[in-house]
Amino acid sequence: MLQLTDVKKNYGTFTLDVSMQVPPGRITGLIGANGAGKSTTFKAILDLIAIDAGTITIFGKPASALTVRDKEEIGAALSDSGFSEYLTVEDVTAILRNMYHRFGEAEFREKCRYFGLPEKKKIKEFSTGMRAKLKLLAAMSHDAKLLILDEPTAGLDVVAREEMLEMLQDYLADTRGEERAVLISSHISSDLEKFCDDLYMIDDGKIVLYEETDVLLDGYGILKVDETQYEKLDQTHLLARRRESFGYSVLVGERQYYQDNYPDYVMEKSSIDDVIIMMTKGERL
Repeated sequence: MLQLTDVKKNYGTFTLDVSMQVPPGRITGLIGANGAGKSTTFKAILDLIAIDAGTITIFGKPASALTVRDKEEIGAALSDSGFSEYLTVEDVTAILRNMYHRFGEAEFREKCRYFGLPEKKKIKEFSTGMRAKLKLLAAMSHDAKLLILDEPTAGLDVVAREEMLEMLQDYLADTRGEERAVLISSHISSDLEKFCDDLYMIDDGKIVLYEETDVLLDGYGILKVDETQYEKLDQTHLLARRRESFGYSVLVGERQYYQDNYPDYVMEKSSIDDVIIMMTKGERL
C-alpha cells in the first residue's frame, strides 16, 4: 500500500533518512519525540515537500506518478494544517463534494452532527477538539484506501478519542478492509497500544526500532540492575540502557528470557512511553 525506501530530506541541521512500509489491512503507528521527524515523513509521503533521495511508492506506483484519481484514494489529516478559519462546516462540505467523486455527504453531515460540529458556525469559533474532529471526519469522508493521520486525536477528550478510534477501526474492518491501510502518529501512547498492529519509532530523522505492537507490549521489558549485575548480563537482547542512581535501567527485547535466566533481577513490563524514553534518552546498544 505504502513503501518508503531510503527516503532522505536534508534541512541542514536535520536530515530525514527513513525506510518503512504500510501493508494493506494494517494500522501502522509512527512514534517518537517532538522534532524526531514524524511530520516531515508525513509531508514527504503526501508530496508536500520534495525529497532529496530515495523512493516513495503508493498503491504500487511512484508517488510522483499518482494521478488525480489516485490521490483521491488518500485521506490525510496533519497536525499543523487544516481548513481556513473563515469557513463553516457547510463550506467544507461543498469543497469536499467538488474534490472527491466518492464523497459520502450524507454520512459526513451525520457524523458532524453527532460530534457536535455546527454547520453554520465559522471554524475560528471551534475549540481545538472540534477542529481535530472536523479534520479527521474530512479525511475519512471519501472512502479512501490509505489514511495518513498526524496526531489526529490531539485536543480530544478521552471519550471523543475513543469514539474516533472506534470509527477508524470500523473504517478498516468494513467490506474493503483488506484494501485499506492507516499510518498514524500520536503522542497518546494508550491510543496506539490499543489501535496499531505495528510500530515504527523514529529519532533524529532515522527509524531506530520496528516491532509488532503485541510483541513490544508483551515481550519487551525494563531491567533494573546495579553495575555488577549489568556486567553479568547476556548482551544479546539488550536494546538500550540509561544511567540511574542505582546503576542502569536496561531495555530488553526478550523479557521472558531474562526473567528465566536472571530470576533475582528486577524486571518491569515496558510501555510504549518507556520504549520511547529509553531509545531517545538512553544509550542505544
